Amino acid sequence: MTPSLKQLRYFVALAETGGFGRAAETVFVTQPALSQQIRELETILGVGLVERLPRGIRLTRAGREVLERARRILSEVADLERAARLSRGLTGRLRLGVIPTVAPYLLPGALTRLRAQDLTLDIRVREAQTEALLDDLEAGRVDAVVAALPLPDAGLAVEPLFEDRFVLAGTRARLARWSRGAGARRPAELAPDQLLLLDEGHCLADQALEVCGLRERGRVDLGASSLATLAGLVAEGFGLTLLPEIALRAERAAAPGLSLMRFAGPEPARKLALLYRAGGDDGWSAPLAALLRDAGAELLGSARAVCP
Repeated sequence: MTPSLKQLRYFVALAETGGFGRAAETVFVTQPALSQQIRELETILGVGLVERLPRGIRLTRAGREVLERARRILSEVADLERAARLSRGLTGRLRLGVIPTVAPYLLPGALTRLRAQDLTLDIRVREAQTEALLDDLEAGRVDAVVAALPLPDAGLAVEPLFEDRFVLAGTRARLARWSRGAGARRPAELAPDQLLLLDEGHCLADQALEVCGLRERGRVDLGASSLATLAGLVAEGFGLTLLPEIALRAERAAAPGLSLMRFAGPEPARKLALLYRAGGDDGWSAPLAALLRDAGAELLGSARAVCP
């Protein structure tokens, strides 16, 4: 007998979650069923893969070796499935990863356009930070990722989408005090203690620090987990922040006390792109990128109406 793909998937889930109960939930089976499959896999391979502890499991040395190879096998199988699924272009199932500072703003328009093009398209979306999405992309758990450049060179194909400019946000009074009638100013003139950022790990927080020429956060840091929370904080007078243009329409509507100000040119911006595994394009990346650009153009047009 040889190990089945199901057994390998169950084993990877067990290794990644650290417990039979959590692994069973991940793969949607009962704990006894998963435990039986793991024991059968150990019997087939003739070696113990996990040490069963009172609170979880620990991989044996053989288990660590099998885990590495199982992940590689499952990634290759995912590539095979994706190639067959997308062989006719943008059809079948699409698994798309999107970073949190893009997903709530770009996805509604993008998904509407995707559905209009093909009602049979099965779209699965994962929203997570860049590092997690790149891991998913490498492992074949998603087909493509929308993220901000630059990124580490990981052998990925890159389809540029659009430039998303940053706008200064806060209350009308705070923005007036900061500008002091001098008109548009530059991000580097912002004091660190005035600037509120997203929690660490969000690429947008790192980009905000970079465009402002700052090496670290200010002493008073009300880091937020989402742009919506951040916009709500500054709308109530808790400092200033940078918002990307694609978020302006939604966050201005949600926080009426939010005022916006453009920076002096050249305006700071991030570059968004569609990423996918090199050699994994079977005619679907170009139409997907075009739909994303179209949705982005609509958002950018509305942003420039909200904040000329």
